[in-house]
Amino acid sequence: MGKLRYETARLADFSVLERKEKRESFDQPFFCLVLILLLFGVIMVLSASFPRAYYDPGRVTGGSATYYFVRQLIFAAAGVGAMFLASRIPMRVYRRFAPHFMALTLALLALVPFVGVRANGSRRWLGVGSLTLQPSELAKLAVILLFAAMICRRRGRMNSFRGGILPFALVLAVIVGLLVLEPHFSASIIIVAIGAAMIFLGGAPLGWFAAAFGLLGAGLGVLLVFFPYASGRISTWRDPFSSPSDEGYQIVQSLYTIGSGGLGGVGLGASRQKYLYLPEEHNDFIFSVLCEELGFLGAALALLLFAALILRGYRIALHCREPFAFLVTAGIVTQLALQVFLNVAVVTNLLPCTGISLPFFSYGGTALILQLAEMGIVLSASREIMERDREE
Repeated sequence: MGKLRYETARLADFSVLERKEKRESFDQPFFCLVLILLLFGVIMVLSASFPRAYYDPGRVTGGSATYYFVRQLIFAAAGVGAMFLASRIPMRVYRRFAPHFMALTLALLALVPFVGVRANGSRRWLGVGSLTLQPSELAKLAVILLFAAMICRRRGRMNSFRGGILPFALVLAVIVGLLVLEPHFSASIIIVAIGAAMIFLGGAPLGWFAAAFGLLGAGLGVLLVFFPYASGRISTWRDPFSSPSDEGYQIVQSLYTIGSGGLGGVGLGASRQKYLYLPEEHNDFIFSVLCEELGFLGAALALLLFAALILRGYRIALHCREPFAFLVTAGIVTQLALQVFLNVAVVTNLLPCTGISLPFFSYGGTALILQLAEMGIVLSASREIMERDREE
């Protein structure tokens, strides 16, 4: 009798452990790296934003020094919830609803030029009360999901122009056209790069990319001729110190901020440039504040964490058996890598100044929640890998 009770208890414990393992069966290192970067980013938002929040001349913040931090904390909590939810949705569901998600995104992008919220000379947000939504962030994920589904349906036809390349190019042209109306050139660049990466992963010949680069160069020439906004950015990039109090002010202040940090930084919270010298210090240029406060060592740590997350994400992608899961995972990780590279390149003046945020660090609700939801999709792919391995 005692032996029977022991065996029953042992089987019950085993059943509990099995259910727990099944419930938590996603890639733990990837998940932990996401949480570490998120925590790092929220702390930096608090440090970088409190002077502007306190001295805000428009009184949007009500003089509360923690205004941006509290909102970012709420966004982070909502994003973590979205990540867990996304990690529970099977990849086949994402494939099924990819066209619907793209249709919704295009509809929202079409609304922005007419009813969008205007800020800094552009309409990039849709507002409902105090809440805002940036459809260009949705477009990044929509391109990844739709292109992955299209590639899976067009196996063997990616070598042709009409059956392979043309449909993808038309989708990108529509999205970029809507973004130019805002205007939002930085999002256009990222989405075109994401689309090109997806087409490359789908097996398109390299010759098409050479032709695309030629067209891109011609498009850039047209942009510089007919859009003074873009040509001014190029001139400022080449010599920001030629107008340090005008067009070059932002990048000059960013370089001063980075240079002030030295090896070990001036200390967390002790930045001087964030006191209304550096514009967008809690948003696109938060990496500059990180460099000043934590120095070269802190900046290197942040970039190493990003590198570890990106490499782990590609590892998950390479272990996916389903082509759709592989393409989506690789596309999301490539988007993350692109945004990190472009943001750091902009704040260090390696590339012309554009409004590209740093994932998990820059202030913003739509971007942060979407980024964490994308991480949840990667975790969903890893969950399917681990369940497959257990079955085998």
